[in-house]
Amino acid sequence: MPPMLILGIESSCDETGIALYNTDAGGALLSHALHSQVLMHQEYGGVVPELASRDHIRHVVPLLRKVLADSGRSLNELDAVAYTQGPGLAGALLVGAAFAEGLAASLGIPTVPVHHLEGHLLSPLLSSRPPQFPFIALLVSGGHSQLMQVNGVGEYQLLGETLDDAAGEAFDKTAKMLGIPYPGGAELAELAESGHPDVVKLPRPMLRSGDLNFSFSGLKTAVLTKVREIGAPSEQQRADIARGFQDAIVEVLVHKSLRAVTDSGLKRLVVAGGVGANRELRRRLDTQAANAAISVFYPALEFCTDNGAMIALAGALRFQAGASIKPAGAFAVRPRWPLAELTA
Repeated sequence: MPPMLILGIESSCDETGIALYNTDAGGALLSHALHSQVLMHQEYGGVVPELASRDHIRHVVPLLRKVLADSGRSLNELDAVAYTQGPGLAGALLVGAAFAEGLAASLGIPTVPVHHLEGHLLSPLLSSRPPQFPFIALLVSGGHSQLMQVNGVGEYQLLGETLDDAAGEAFDKTAKMLGIPYPGGAELAELAESGHPDVVKLPRPMLRSGDLNFSFSGLKTAVLTKVREIGAPSEQQRADIARGFQDAIVEVLVHKSLRAVTDSGLKRLVVAGGVGANRELRRRLDTQAANAAISVFYPALEFCTDNGAMIALAGALRFQAGASIKPAGAFAVRPRWPLAELTA
């Protein structure tokens, strides 16, 4: 197949991402741009769907212009437009999908609807040290905590998932209990750096459950109980609680991830999603994986959160495989879309 230039559009929640990916010479990300809505939503303590949709509308065209200018390419050079079809906020998804379909129709090129989580799973392939298929993937973000076996593009087997709160959600909610404004998860991790280990002992939910599922709601409740016991925690007590929480959640994630790799007989683990940027998680995974002769792969920090680059990449890989390609025009978004339903 000749080299192709793919535009990727991500608008599933509170970040607008645009990127250009060229399949020439093994693939190359030519340019990408991202706008985050975090500051806008902080005032409300969480994402407001209607505001998110309107903000995507405001930024999608300027970001596209920036990406084209940075890459030195033009719209007429595009071969296809990939966009996030789901899961995500319905209104936000509609902005990206409608823009992608309209743009593609005007250029007479096809579109490639992409599953948001597939973008995350494949994002480490953008790195200078990409993993080879097959591998086990730990997908940990604000909305998802899953272990998957990835045998190839579109070949995913769900091994375990959270039964309640996702890991990133638990980080953000715990941060709020400690007086950290939304989204809070990253700041909580920073606070934990100055906390003392083993001062605040918290449960390790489902650590020995015998399966690969997660549950973080009870851990969050344990933190709330501890905060209420103390009353008005000092700065050091807040740091100790943050450290205790992070140590608990990281221990569970590491234990189950390495067990999934061992049970599969594979030797490669991919970590993707926003929580994958957590320094303590990376440190413990790297140490324990090395002891078990397991290789761990991460996306670059800038590609851990939602971004257009991962959508452009996933779209390019699917285009090359001849899957999920359609003429521009009629479309639908899928706010709820289990990854297990995705096929090659």
